[in-house]
Amino acid sequence: MRIELVRRGERSAAMAYLSPLLALLLTLIGGALIVVVWRVVAADLSSPDSGGLAGALGKGCSDYGKFLYVFFIEPLTAMWSLEDLVAKATPIILVAIGLSLCYLSNTWNIGAEGQIAVGAIAGSFLPIFFPEAQGPFILPAMLILGMLGGMAYAAIPALLKIRFGTNEILTSLMLVYVAQLFLDWLARGPWRNPAGHNFPDSRPFDGDQLLPTLFGTNIRISILFVLVAAFAAWFLMRWTRTGFQIRVLGQAPRAGAFAGFSQNKMVLLTFLISGALAGLAGISEVAGPIGQLRTTVSPGYGFTAIIVAFLGRLNPIGAIFAGFLLALSYLGGEGAQIALGMSDQTTRVFQGMLLFFVLACDSFIFYRLQIVRRPVTQTQAVAS
Repeated sequence: MRIELVRRGERSAAMAYLSPLLALLLTLIGGALIVVVWRVVAADLSSPDSGGLAGALGKGCSDYGKFLYVFFIEPLTAMWSLEDLVAKATPIILVAIGLSLCYLSNTWNIGAEGQIAVGAIAGSFLPIFFPEAQGPFILPAMLILGMLGGMAYAAIPALLKIRFGTNEILTSLMLVYVAQLFLDWLARGPWRNPAGHNFPDSRPFDGDQLLPTLFGTNIRISILFVLVAAFAAWFLMRWTRTGFQIRVLGQAPRAGAFAGFSQNKMVLLTFLISGALAGLAGISEVAGPIGQLRTTVSPGYGFTAIIVAFLGRLNPIGAIFAGFLLALSYLGGEGAQIALGMSDQTTRVFQGMLLFFVLACDSFIFYRLQIVRRPVTQTQAVAS
């Protein structure tokens, strides 16, 4: 007897929408087990005041209730937390929108983290080499350079796939480390602020080189880039021939080939779009919350955006809601470190579990489990 995955004849539309919620529920259950086990392992069960195993389990359950509050509720209770939430969600959603288009076309860009770094480098060229440059054109020029930098870096795995048939997953992922090391070298070396007392940062940006804020808050206008990008991607997929080609080539490549659609052109196009949005996210971070070029621009937004893209059902509008949820995990993880003394990798663990459960639940949208029993052979029948 064995268990097989059998493709369903028709997928459930309701399950397609319930899958992210089920994945989130399973993540919460998995998180409860982690916190409880962590408390039991950390407890001194031999101490007379510990209450033994029962006391440790009770403490773990109590800590998990506090963890849920710190992780999901507390960041929403203060204005400064909401501003931080928007600041963290903005680059994640921008990148996720571009990745959604890639994945819909069955093209796998895993290197958005590197494209963020290159976008930040390219967009920082003007304020670093022309520190006195001000005026209404300096910021648009920085944003355009950031987008072009991300596009150029994303074009490398796309062209390698088109020309040599290389796996874009591997090439785009490996290029992440190249970009990060190059950024680190620039920030510590030739682009380091000469008046910065040897800190690995560039000169701080100021004036028109920074993204303005909205309504007297700390929320940058980069949130408007998110809304524009989401609407543009939705319009592209819903109303244009290019969007139709993306869907057809992603779901039925052979049918697309018979219709005359070019897979190579679509690989390049989707990589360029996702690279441009990742580059825009990178320069928006540098010209926004960070205010200068540093050795690290993103704490992993490019990889988190992969989870956001799937959690949002590869839909630009869905990516907005999923992006805020994942941004909440960054703030909640920081709060858990302070309130409960948990590891700074807690956020990554929860994000990883969420991605795993999303993919697992999605698998059951298209497949079902079937138990296959081995037929009884003549030899086995005689032996019995």
